[in-house]
Amino acid sequence: MARISGVDLPKDKQIWVALQRVYGIGSVSSRRILASSGIDPQVKVKDLVEEQVARLRGVVDKEYKVEGELRREVRLNIKRLIEIGATRGTRHRMNLPVRGQRTQTNARTRRGARKTVAGRGQKRGVSKK
Repeated sequence: MARISGVDLPKDKQIWVALQRVYGIGSVSSRRILASSGIDPQVKVKDLVEEQVARLRGVVDKEYKVEGELRREVRLNIKRLIEIGATRGTRHRMNLPVRGQRTQTNARTRRGARKTVAGRGQKRGVSKK
């Protein structure tokens, strides 16, 4: 079983796809890692030799910031934005979209479930004008 940066890679996937399970590695960086370590991207994880896994581990550890280290850096960046009072930090603190998306509609994922507010809506017995 191939284990890179504390993540078990799925055995039946091609290595370029399986590497994307590691936080901080996407498709482009996955292919770059494989090119620099000299491994065919189409080979399945279960077919890798231990020496190839060691090369992959070496490239990832030496050249890329992944998993815990990257998560910590992102968390500290957000904390810094909040502390300096930047608009992005304020949006993070209020659990609102940070990158300019609209919030009057379509922000349910970020804002959470609807909260009912008393006094909203149509009054009973009042006709439209």
